[in-house]
Amino acid sequence: MTLANQLTLIRIVFIPLFVVVFYLPFGWAHFASAMIFSVAAITDWADGYVARKYDQSTPFGAFLDPVADKLMVVIALALLVELHATPWFTAPAIVIIGREIVISALREWMAELGERASVAVSYIGKIKTTLQMTALIVLLADLPFALFYWLGYITLYSAALLTLWSMILYLRAAWPFMRLK
Repeated sequence: MTLANQLTLIRIVFIPLFVVVFYLPFGWAHFASAMIFSVAAITDWADGYVARKYDQSTPFGAFLDPVADKLMVVIALALLVELHATPWFTAPAIVIIGREIVISALREWMAELGERASVAVSYIGKIKTTLQMTALIVLLADLPFALFYWLGYITLYSAALLTLWSMILYLRAAWPFMRLK
């Protein structure tokens, strides 16, 4: 078990922990859940760094890392849709979750065709992930300051826009392989 894979597994273990803490009946619960989510988000960056720097990439890690990322984001969005029960929050959450499903299916299908590299993670995806994690941390913290509230929404909408843009780029890259016969 490589260090990179251990970091990914830690991220998965943090998911139920941040959910339980989120629902605790204390005023600090949302802030604490945001801090747990922050540590999990840092492990997302760290496992990739460790895997590349120390040549610890494994098939298990290649499978588990994106699963851990998607679970973390989708569960955080589900919690936040409940907390911020408005169409203004639900719309970008649907965009982000829908894109994750579409791109996961696309990558799996392209891998079956031997063309996985055509839909590899792009630089736009890394920016999108950074904005998305920032938005989720700020919104999970649920701080009573208008500045944080707006920062969370602005970064969430920015992430949703990059989500759509990156999905279009991935679909365009895969389009030549999608011809109907």
